[in-house]
Amino acid sequence: MTYYHILALDGGGIRGLLTAVLLQRLEAARPGLLAQVDLFAGSSTGGILALGLAAGFTPTEARELYEGLGKVVFADSPFDNWRDLGHALGAQYTNGPLKAVLTAQFGDLRLGDLPRKVLISAFDLDNGPDQPAALRTWKPKFFHNYPGPGSDADERVVDVALRTSAAPSYFPLYQGYIDGGVVAGNPSMAALAQALEPTTGRQAQSDVTLLSVGTGRNNQFLTAQDNDWGWLQWAPHIIDILLDGNSGVADYECRQLLGDRYHRLNPLLPERINLDDISKTPRLAEIGERAPLDATLAWLHPEPEPRAGRGRFAGWV
Repeated sequence: MTYYHILALDGGGIRGLLTAVLLQRLEAARPGLLAQVDLFAGSSTGGILALGLAAGFTPTEARELYEGLGKVVFADSPFDNWRDLGHALGAQYTNGPLKAVLTAQFGDLRLGDLPRKVLISAFDLDNGPDQPAALRTWKPKFFHNYPGPGSDADERVVDVALRTSAAPSYFPLYQGYIDGGVVAGNPSMAALAQALEPTTGRQAQSDVTLLSVGTGRNNQFLTAQDNDWGWLQWAPHIIDILLDGNSGVADYECRQLLGDRYHRLNPLLPERINLDDISKTPRLAEIGERAPLDATLAWLHPEPEPRAGRGRFAGWV
């Protein structure tokens, strides 16, 4: 049986290097794996990776980009910290270096120029003044290059990449958008919905298989039981809780809907690595090289085990 293959890539800043290394190893073990992908979906750093892969870049090229340019993209200065009062009044980093890197890679390429289908998440802070009498409200936005009246084929790849990766407090807003991770840090469920949509993906649910790749899980938890907390106590934790929570929801939903046609690869990080911690770049590559892939490789090409009354997932074929 031929499936409709989706590759969904999480957000996570510099930890996108881990994703690139994992994909590099998977492609080496299963040559032609990425050539079979029908839809690349991504959020934030995963959105940048998805756009690059859809444009024809290899995981090795993506890895080299992250290893070499992370320190440029996440560059900070004492003057910038003084001007912004640290993290209080302005973004930690400017998006100028990231825009320069993306422009060098993609130029004026548009989503419609990509040879592969993409779905990239962002968050639109305002639906615009086109209908002044209508409700104006922020909302999720999923950019895609499927043909049809709702297509975003004319959008520049660089602009979509900067919109999906405009992480609040880390980078400035870009063209009225912020990071897609605030609504879909794990874009798997959004990608599945797009694949099933009757006018774009046009797939039957039974024909879809989905590989979801994360940027590594930080080992974090709270020991609080019945604490009476307010904003000050929750503030250091709430962003991580919201991001991890929406990623976990997508994982649960896809697992329930697709069963053994869904697989999640997201290694546990042996120590905490923040999304802008460029000092951990070598460590991320090391973790990616050592992460066990046996379960993922077995899922890609499982041993045939027919079940009574139904066919079993036959692998990424």
